[in-house]
Amino acid sequence: MMAMAVRVLVLCLGLGLLSPGAETRPQRPPAVPSPLLALAPRLSRANVTCWACKALFTLLDMALKLKTSMDEVGHVATKLCIIMKIEPQDVCSQAIKLFERDVIIAWIDSILKPSEICGLLLGSDCGHWDIYSAWNVTLPDTPKPPVVPPKPPRAGAPVTRVLFLTDIHWDKDYTPGSNPDCQDPLCCRSGSGPVPPHQRGAGQWGEYSKCDLPLRTIENLLQHLQSQHYNMVYWTGDIPAHNIWQQTRSDQVLALNTITQLIHHYLGNVTIYPSVGNHESSPVNSFPPPFIHGKESSDWLYSAMVDAWKEWLPQEALKTLRRGGFYTVKVQPGLRLVSLNMNFCSHENFWLMVNSTDPAGQLQWLINILQEAEENGDKVHIIGHIPPGHCLKSWSWSYYRIVSRYEGTIAAQFFGHTHVDEFEVFYDADTLSRPLSVAFIAPSVTTYINLNPDSLLVHKNVQLTSNTCLCLRTGADFCCYIGT
Repeated sequence: MMAMAVRVLVLCLGLGLLSPGAETRPQRPPAVPSPLLALAPRLSRANVTCWACKALFTLLDMALKLKTSMDEVGHVATKLCIIMKIEPQDVCSQAIKLFERDVIIAWIDSILKPSEICGLLLGSDCGHWDIYSAWNVTLPDTPKPPVVPPKPPRAGAPVTRVLFLTDIHWDKDYTPGSNPDCQDPLCCRSGSGPVPPHQRGAGQWGEYSKCDLPLRTIENLLQHLQSQHYNMVYWTGDIPAHNIWQQTRSDQVLALNTITQLIHHYLGNVTIYPSVGNHESSPVNSFPPPFIHGKESSDWLYSAMVDAWKEWLPQEALKTLRRGGFYTVKVQPGLRLVSLNMNFCSHENFWLMVNSTDPAGQLQWLINILQEAEENGDKVHIIGHIPPGHCLKSWSWSYYRIVSRYEGTIAAQFFGHTHVDEFEVFYDADTLSRPLSVAFIAPSVTTYINLNPDSLLVHKNVQLTSNTCLCLRTGADFCCYIGT
């Protein structure tokens, strides 16, 4: 959907579509020199020195940072988006305007960084090209404890009830009676156009279409859940709607605070443990690592989350949440929770072009947490938004190695993002034949696209000492017995 519009923006940079011969505004000169791809055969050690290459791309970076140049790139990208019919015209215009600055800055700091591009064009003597290069984390030398065979819980053993919510996607502009089958990426809204003849408009509570939910439906769900008993709640992100071409930072903070307050009102008698979804930012998927400072950074979002969630989390957890959107907390004796910022593994996070190597040092931090838990005899639950199987290759494989090493400590994993009820199975890293862990992926609260609103109910048996899961479905809830 919107990722295609962003790729068009990147394409305009990569191909130099603002060079002579490309269609531009007549009153402005081209903002970018000849196409980058055309430069490759012309640049060599024979005709361009390393110094000249770096000087050229330093000037190009400076030119692109000018507002007029960014406007020019955005103008051409918008035209391409419309001509290629990627999205309707107004969606193309608004989306590219929203994304252009962040994408261009990330592009300049990565692909067009003189040491990167000149290393690619002239060889390693002139720089090092390492965009999305392979990397690993360092596991401790401490030997892995012997694997304990799983045992089912004894009859009548006490359990902890955990409610699992994900992908709420509240649409503040949902309009009953509006067109549920519009041309935009999100429908059932006041701007979705007229309802086609002989078709009914969007329902009062939601719609089986590419529509998100009105607040009344989310509130009704929470009212229903309020009548049941839970010991804790795992909430794995994606709060705003899918109108990502229109969203501002203030819109995202409004959604964060509105849904947080609603959950606190109805489920406030238990502690809620949230994680960060990819839709929380504006623009969507924009999660620069902590070394990106200034107005491009995610400080505005993490600070808003700290303010919204400070009643649920201790100070130590709030510190790492403010720095990188992840944290850990001891939820009860023998059980620790880790909430990961899975946007640091996402294919769609264009900031990872700058440096994708263990962003924010999150995985190395996770190893330290798991090692300490192993030494203390604690079990760990991991929650996050994007499932690890959907991540960049190096991040995903590093996480896989961590799960394999700490299979006796990681009791369960919980993710969202896909909107459907599924799971990922982890096998031992050596033979890939022995299953050792399961990541549960919860269905979404939103109906987007053509889905029933849903949630998971997890029964955690406090007597279990392994990470085995015995699962059964009861009505709309998913009950899973897992060990601590």
